[in-house]
Amino acid sequence: MSIFDSPIGRCEAVKEMVLLDETQTECAREHACPPGRACPLDGCFTPVSGVSAEHAAAMARAPAKRRSRTR
Repeated sequence: MSIFDSPIGRCEAVKEMVLLDETQTECAREHACPPGRACPLDGCFTPVSGVSAEHAAAMARAPAKRRSRTR
């Protein structure tokens, strides 16, 4: 048994079900939508992919950290 707990919607432009827990830009790239295409699901996607709204707000407030490189 599989449990898939992600919001999905039917995109009539690509005739497929798409994940709505990604950004609209990510979806367009994944489905090869041409630039300027009017998205039928505009406004349904998450503004930030992969994190909760609370985590995204905390990340926006936090200073950027430098990554150390190991060689």
